[in-house]
Amino acid sequence: MNEITIQSPFDMHIHLRDTEMLKLVAPLTSHTFAGGVIMPNLVPPVETKEAVVAYKNRILEAINNDDFIPFMTLFFKPYTNEFLENVKDEIIAIKLYPAGITTNSEGGISVIDTVALAPTLNAMSNLNIPLCVHGETNGFVMDREKEFMSVYEALAVAFPKLKIIMEHITTKEAVDLVKKYDNLFATITLQHLIITLDDVVGGMLKPHLFCKPIAKRPEDRDALLEIALSGNSKIMFGSDSAPHPKHKKEACGCAAGVFTSPIALQVLVELFEKNDKLENLDNFISKNAIDIYGLKKSKKSIKLIKKDFVVPAQYEGFGEVVVPMYAGETISWSLKE
Repeated sequence: MNEITIQSPFDMHIHLRDTEMLKLVAPLTSHTFAGGVIMPNLVPPVETKEAVVAYKNRILEAINNDDFIPFMTLFFKPYTNEFLENVKDEIIAIKLYPAGITTNSEGGISVIDTVALAPTLNAMSNLNIPLCVHGETNGFVMDREKEFMSVYEALAVAFPKLKIIMEHITTKEAVDLVKKYDNLFATITLQHLIITLDDVVGGMLKPHLFCKPIAKRPEDRDALLEIALSGNSKIMFGSDSAPHPKHKKEACGCAAGVFTSPIALQVLVELFEKNDKLENLDNFISKNAIDIYGLKKSKKSIKLIKKDFVVPAQYEGFGEVVVPMYAGETISWSLKE
């Protein structure tokens, strides 16, 4: 196959940041995706209806006239039923962060207790507002996601009508768990389908592959790849594309995040083609998200051709510089302009 058309591609977990960085990176997503679930961990976090609407307007301004829907989220905290009823039409989900576990999550939840959180989670369940979760503990870094599985189970059992999205899963244990409960779903990033921890720190440190959750073992990567390639209806693409200024990545105290937005579709086509599973690509980047979240299929389509593309060494503008995954390397698919 030398050409492929992707109808209505969605990125169900993405960071667009704000201010000048937003202006640089938002068009790099809106150019190739029909919509994306926007993370709310700004400074300060997005916690009010007014903040949701204002952030959405800044995104729409940044992408100019691109055909792209920003699906907005709230930063989880205890909310009243009245508040949620009022904000429901402006959001697609609410994102729960364990306190301090990742970028700008200091205002997250310190103890995820099903009883203490029940008023908010029951209201979300009744209003059909999904819960997105960054599923990590504060334990040893390689075990953080595995240790969080009991929390996911407790939430799934206590709130059986609540749609729970296990965000950017990275382990075989998470793959096994998502199959176990009807109300559990998951997103998987591009980088976790491809790399292991060895790619990040096995030789010279590669800061632009460092992210949280950290890449895991080969058996974890293989389990993620298998379920994504299968077209399983509970699995969606969520890039977790997380741009940081170049000087904050190539530094002591390297910021966590891999920037994949400009090349995500091309590399996914390459990956599914390599594994003879192109027939399941639509499930992973469109159909499953539509079914899980109740979205409308977009009329937007993206054409790609089998032609080598050299990934830019960096993207810059508005005083910001960001380095993408595969910077300076050649991938086998290109966007057809």
